[in-house]
Amino acid sequence: MLSGRILTPSGWITGTITFDQRIVQIQEDPAADSALTILPGFIDLHVHGAAGVDIMEGGNAGASVAQVHARHGTTALLGTTLTAKEPSILRALQGLAGVIAERPANGARMLGVHLEGPFLNLHRLGAQPPDVVQASLALVQRFHAIAPIKVLTMAPEIPGHLELIPQLAAMGIRVQIGHSAGTYDEGVAALKAGVSGFTHLYNGMTGMTHYDPGMVGAALAHAEYAEIIPDLQHVAKGALRAALRAIPRLYGVTDATSATGMPDGEYGLGTQRVYKCLGCVRLATGSLAGSVLTMDQALRNFVELGLDLADASNRLSLYPADYLGESARGRLAPGAWADIVVLDSQLQPVSVFVEGAAIDLSTR
Repeated sequence: MLSGRILTPSGWITGTITFDQRIVQIQEDPAADSALTILPGFIDLHVHGAAGVDIMEGGNAGASVAQVHARHGTTALLGTTLTAKEPSILRALQGLAGVIAERPANGARMLGVHLEGPFLNLHRLGAQPPDVVQASLALVQRFHAIAPIKVLTMAPEIPGHLELIPQLAAMGIRVQIGHSAGTYDEGVAALKAGVSGFTHLYNGMTGMTHYDPGMVGAALAHAEYAEIIPDLQHVAKGALRAALRAIPRLYGVTDATSATGMPDGEYGLGTQRVYKCLGCVRLATGSLAGSVLTMDQALRNFVELGLDLADASNRLSLYPADYLGESARGRLAPGAWADIVVLDSQLQPVSVFVEGAAIDLSTR
């Protein structure tokens, strides 16, 4: 049982929360100690790595990544791939399949895969390798048979991609626009075809001007959901505020790389070499290449931006859960999974529980 200030679906209460694997009871008690804040565990739908380990390595990489991010309050996540040759993607998916099937000890629940590439625009790769291919239903089905794809990023302007979107959506895959040189009209057409969201909004897509609204304009004008990297480096504060006003269920992701939690130096991002320095990760060219963000820091950044704590929490827990259709995650309510993060007055995690199991934070 935990006591503190608890964020429930109906608002804040001071009281106690009782749980085993799932939440049993939440009881209001004004006399309970309210020094701690109790939130739903964070759900990160875009994670490439941590602690020197990259998802594309395959094997046990996904387990290591899930363990590191759990220590920062992430209780569920999607292992995220990069553009690569097909054998490398297959290796990564095979590694993720085992982690998805069995939650690693002291780690977050791996809900599935975010396939970020290889169905991207060669001219908007960002830090992605250039091994792009045109998407086909057969190829996606082959990947999906190895490990469940929950989110798939693609550039809808590539010939054949727009027609494929309804078929992918029918498979239960959330198709997102990303790494795209598409126009505003192409973005709107993709949304009408069944696109669900946008990958790292603003980054890796055509920007917005008053004459040419681009893919960013399509998102701001029409999207219900989009992911954004709130590390305060990928997106300026003013642009973040504009997106928060425009997109009702904008949610935060880390886009974390293997450099997360590591000292400054050189690391791997798929086949790319990236360099961590001064709190960010870049290619040798100077371009940003993922992040070193963790979800607890994302929460603090949202609050620094002016969001109230409940709104900030929803954008890191409730909205990503709802986006995936995970109705028993992302909220503290009887019957939901006991995915819980307990924070001190500085919004630093002091306890984390994944499906009721306590996470050892001592090596954070």
